Parts: sequence; C-alpha cells; structure tokens
Amino acid sequence: MSSAASTPASRLIEACYGELLRFARRKLGGEHVADDLVQEACLRYANARTQSIVSPRAFLYRILANLVVDHQRRRGRQACEPLGEIELVDGSADAESALIWRERLAILSRAVEELPPRCRECFVLRRFDELPQDEIARRMGISRNMVEKHLRAAALHCARRLREHD
Repeated sequence: MSSAASTPASRLIEACYGELLRFARRKLGGEHVADDLVQEACLRYANARTQSIVSPRAFLYRILANLVVDHQRRRGRQACEPLGEIELVDGSADAESALIWRERLAILSRAVEELPPRCRECFVLRRFDELPQDEIARRMGISRNMVEKHLRAAALHCARRLREHD
C-alpha cells in the first residue's frame, strides 16, 4: 500500500466515494458525467489545503455540489438544490452539533420506517430519488393529488417525531 493511500484525504475519499457517486448521479439524473465530476471533486479535495477545514466531509460534498451546479449551468439546465432541504453535514459542525445531527437523522429514519408502505414509497421517491410528483404518480399508478396527500402525511409525521424529541 502506498503512503498516499494512508493519508486522511485518501481515507475520506475511499470511505465516501460510493456515496458521492450516488449523490452526483441523483442530482444529474444518472448521467455518466457523474463519474467524471466525482473524480474531479476528489482530485480538488486531495489537492486542497484541508488542515484548517472543520468538516472535511462537508467540504468534499460542497466541492462536488458546486461541480454539479456548474455542469448544469453549462448545459443550460436549472440547477437542483445542491444538497436538498437537509444539509448532509453542517460545515461548521463541532462534536456536539454532529451528535445532535446524527440523533435527528436517526429519528427521521425511524419516522420514515413507521410510514405506511405506499406513503413511504412516495416519500422516498420524492425526497431521496428526487422524482417529480407527476413521475411518482405514474410509477405508483396513483393520482397526483394522492402523491401530494402521501407527501403531506409523511412530512407531518416526520415533523411530529422531531418535535417529540425536542
């Protein structure tokens, strides 16, 4: 094993590579260019001065999100939200806020698991696969109004679980 393979940067890249690829493919609609953007993000991260970065993982994701947005702009498409409504990692996260984030993520995960199967499927297709509501309705064989009803129910359930925790 080379010494480059044991650097903190290379360990982080190795640990996150699959996640980064899924993230880019989801944002780009599965385009093959996602592979190139992930590789570019990893190169930029590896060449950056990361000693003073508080959250290296968030920094790596931010590099990739910026590359995705740049690619979408070049293609003339309106950019998607770089990280969606919930940030994966807060760039200024300290140990306490990281713990709180993990707890909230676990609560949300359990809340999603508690949803009825069709409601959960609808929620996952919208929030994680980022499909438009019309496509979800088509895939699930339900009306757009039913999709909206499932999404509202899922959001209310998740919010309720988070409030119970707070």
